[in-house]
Amino acid sequence: MPTTQHAQPVEEPGGHRIEVRPAGPSRWPDLVAVMAEEGDQASCWCQFFRLRGQAWESSTRQTNRAAMREQVGDQPLPPGLIAYLDGEPVGWCAVAPKKDYPRILASRLTGAELDGVWSVSCLVVLRDHRRRGIARAMVDAAVEFARDRGARLLEGYPVDTERRPQVRAEELYHGSVRLFAGAGFSEVLRPSRARVLMRRDLLAEAT
Repeated sequence: MPTTQHAQPVEEPGGHRIEVRPAGPSRWPDLVAVMAEEGDQASCWCQFFRLRGQAWESSTRQTNRAAMREQVGDQPLPPGLIAYLDGEPVGWCAVAPKKDYPRILASRLTGAELDGVWSVSCLVVLRDHRRRGIARAMVDAAVEFARDRGARLLEGYPVDTERRPQVRAEELYHGSVRLFAGAGFSEVLRPSRARVLMRRDLLAEAT
């Protein structure tokens, strides 16, 4: 099974190197460094889409962190990817089979199709490193990560910032339509003015 993404590091416009790697057990301290910055990720630990109802209501920062620790350390499939800028951990991308996200399955946004469908559910870039191409590098790596593990379709659920220009940075954990369009995703469904279901057909690209 592949264990690396972006074997050829991406060159950021300022000459810096962006690398993206799966969040395996040895990278737990790097994930902690990303999640520790003050913000929603510090309490959620990317468990929001993995929990529903009372399971989410009763969760805490501590239980969410413990759940992420287990997912990183004890599961055969890493729960996502960590981005590095010149070797420093600066970003997180949650990417997994859609069936692993009960909250996404219950949403009217995403539809019920599951067979071979994966989801990019969350993107985090540390505040001081935004607008440097890190989110794009993570989405590109998520495509490779999902494809290498047999995904047929990869979905994203971004915000259309042209139709909702006042969105706060903290609300962009789904990414933007522009980001996903630039990474080769196409709009499939628009259940609201500013929320979009986008997909990349990995199976078609392989034929």
